[in-house]
Amino acid sequence: MNDATPAPSPASSRRARVRAPELIGRGGWLNTGSKDLTLADLRGKCVVVDFWTFCCINCLHVLDELRELEEKHRDTVVIIGVHSPKFVHEAEHQAVVDAVERYEVHHPVLDDPELATWKQYAVRAWPTLVVIDPEGYVVAQHAGEGHAHAIATLVGELEAEHAAKGTLRRGDGPYVPPEPVATDLRFPGKALVLPGGHLLVSDTTRHQLVELDADGESVVRRIGSGERGFGPGSFSEPQGLALLPDGRVIVADTVNHALRTYDPVSGAIETVAGTGRQWWQGSPSSGPALEVDLSSPWDVAWWADRVWIAMAGVHQLWTYDPATGTVQVAAGTTNEGLVDGPAAEAWFAQPSGLAAAGDRLWVADSETSALRYVERDAEGNGDGFVVRTAVGTGLFDFGHRDGAAGQALLQHPLGVTALPDGSVAVCDTYNHALRRFTPAVEEGGSGEVTTLATDLREPSDAVLVGEDIVVVESARHRLTRLRLPDEAVRVEAVAHRTRRAATEVAPGALRLDIVFTAPSGQKLDTRYGPSTRLLVSSTPPGLLADGGGSGTDLSREIVLADGVTEGVLHVSAMAASCDDDPANEYPACHVHQQDWGVPVSVSEEGTSRLGLVLAGLDA
Repeated sequence: MNDATPAPSPASSRRARVRAPELIGRGGWLNTGSKDLTLADLRGKCVVVDFWTFCCINCLHVLDELRELEEKHRDTVVIIGVHSPKFVHEAEHQAVVDAVERYEVHHPVLDDPELATWKQYAVRAWPTLVVIDPEGYVVAQHAGEGHAHAIATLVGELEAEHAAKGTLRRGDGPYVPPEPVATDLRFPGKALVLPGGHLLVSDTTRHQLVELDADGESVVRRIGSGERGFGPGSFSEPQGLALLPDGRVIVADTVNHALRTYDPVSGAIETVAGTGRQWWQGSPSSGPALEVDLSSPWDVAWWADRVWIAMAGVHQLWTYDPATGTVQVAAGTTNEGLVDGPAAEAWFAQPSGLAAAGDRLWVADSETSALRYVERDAEGNGDGFVVRTAVGTGLFDFGHRDGAAGQALLQHPLGVTALPDGSVAVCDTYNHALRRFTPAVEEGGSGEVTTLATDLREPSDAVLVGEDIVVVESARHRLTRLRLPDEAVRVEAVAHRTRRAATEVAPGALRLDIVFTAPSGQKLDTRYGPSTRLLVSSTPPGLLADGGGSGTDLSREIVLADGVTEGVLHVSAMAASCDDDPANEYPACHVHQQDWGVPVSVSEEGTSRLGLVLAGLDA
């Protein structure tokens, strides 16, 4: 049975309501002028609680989705971010302070390093949005992306309902902006060396490119208006940079979901790929570059006669061919995880850094804390490519451990740089370190990982300048020049696993229900076939005896294998809903989607049903 049902009536007597738990977090409040907030302080407002973590690209997408709602309903809506960390580094308070500024979060944020509020609200996925009405009751929950329209509709209903009841309070919210800080760079992302020896840096938070003198400090010029936008001369959180053969620079204009070129000679900026809209499941994934949507391109590299794109937003690698003006998917399925093999079957998890090195393209695969690479298929299948992993094991294991690559650990790396001796430098971002992977000399070996430098605050990229390596210290707002050391730095090995507690499930059959209620005024779009999709897999693969794979029902029975006591269920769900207006031949439609990685442990006392909320409330 599919759990996708029509939305209830907007009348409060028909809408399910649950009293909202208090908002608590040991890290305290940001963007409130040092005031601690309670739900009582928010009475009379429509409150949207956004459970997010700053490593998560889907969470960053939702921050952008909420900006219009936040501005349009500024006197009635309060958005509260609850920062709920995945990685150890994300539990550091200063890291959260930095992220709030980096991503221009203009609402109060609760730092919840111990996931206290996350647990009180029974949240299972990043991002999750919870709507609380002006009387303090939870009236909706949404997981994943694509829910801004549904929440805007619900907010309109709540405003009308509570204005009539006298329980709506208009006026300014509790947001207090922090004091601005003057620096030449602000959370820079990536860098490259221009032919003349100057350095070009993506000044991400200021929506500009900055050309620096060869010293890496003196500003030569700024490129871009400095205002978030997609118009001529504007960028929106630009990241990756790469030189094209014709001397232009190609720019990953991340939040504009586009590729731009910058001509260092003329100063011209041109859009060469992307529409400014985010790619969604079902959208074209190849074709004329200016007609195909992209999704948070994070880095770019020139390799194999084209531009390769780390498409972080959909866990894939794409390519852009300037000669034909086309884009296409080159590797990855959009499923999030670590799976090697033929490029079309591989899984990535937020690839964020690229480096071309001869016959290999190195990839910093951030959410799996992995160093991976693409190379030609040795079987000789034409233009086929294959994906392999040098360091890393999956979504939930990370840390700082050197030694044989098969057991070495990284923590959310964002940058990778090919070195002249064939080794690879890795910006190990959440370990605040520069690491090196040296491939094995003998066939069949795993290679070795060492640490080159520590005390680098969130390094996100590095470039070679002569015998030095210049590191982008993103959270220190500067470039740092290092001499490549002959010997590695010794560090104490540390290993971590993702912090979420496992869900206890009963052995054998398990009912999986994805709860989806179409937003008010909409219905499931069945004009061209099923409007829902469900994909289920597991780590280890042997956890599932039956019920894996893809289908169109949002509910199914899966069977856990005998003898496997723990693992992770990977669940991906999508639903498309359209305006329910028979008179409108072309109704507006919206895609809602989310990926869950649910740690489970098997016990006789466990539940026989696993309910995951895509949109609505789980009865």
